[in-house]
Amino acid sequence: MKAALGQLHLQWEDKQANLKTVEAYLELLAEKGTELFLLPEMSLTGFSMHTERTGEYAKETVCEIQKLSEKYHMAIGVGWVGAGESLCSNHYSIVAPEGELLDMAKLHPFRFGGEAEHFQGGDSLPVCSYGGFCIGVQICYDLRFPEPFQILSKKADLILVPANWPAARSGHWKCLLKARAIENMVYVAGINCAGETGELFYAGDSRICAPDGTKLKKESICLPGRCPQEQVQLYELQNDVHRYRECFPVKEDRRETLYQRLQEEMQDL
Repeated sequence: MKAALGQLHLQWEDKQANLKTVEAYLELLAEKGTELFLLPEMSLTGFSMHTERTGEYAKETVCEIQKLSEKYHMAIGVGWVGAGESLCSNHYSIVAPEGELLDMAKLHPFRFGGEAEHFQGGDSLPVCSYGGFCIGVQICYDLRFPEPFQILSKKADLILVPANWPAARSGHWKCLLKARAIENMVYVAGINCAGETGELFYAGDSRICAPDGTKLKKESICLPGRCPQEQVQLYELQNDVHRYRECFPVKEDRRETLYQRLQEEMQDL
């Protein structure tokens, strides 16, 4: 599968400007036979807490991306904000020409950044099949919590981590992406934004890690006149997760029942 990571410089709360950038890259990627184009968290707004501006009641972003998916014959991963009566939800959808394949709500709102004041956490781990992979999603701050990755990896071969992860903690980002790939023996794709957005700077550092932690080679595509850190990374992916797991069968040695008992005993102390 030809997959592309859109390490984009997001224009703050400007959906139309960001949508225009997405389509410009889609035109280039379509020429290269790309099958899956993945965008960062809150893809058309940046990491905004102004939910009165960004919140959607009718999946408007998904509808717009659906049109582009049909036009360019490509599945697209996109982040958006679902409006609610009190708290909103931070979503990521995978949209194919035939419709929405997956809708994931971020499990862990980023309390340190004020997200927990405006967003509620999701409570499900959906997966979908595409391009020969079973795909799951964890969104940005979710990367710091290993348990859902273990659960996802029972089915998923490829786990996406769309993010708005600031450069100040880029070392954590790179380390945790690699760790999640190794400990779960899956492909992990980290899709971060780039440049200054709002009051923060994002270094990008997008990558795909193989099940052994190896950083995969990529082809970089850039539009002229854009932010220096912006790039779209193109990868050739082959689902060989079974080979990694057969050669080094760590998964077979997990003791789920024991872990559950130990956790219950620890709670009783």
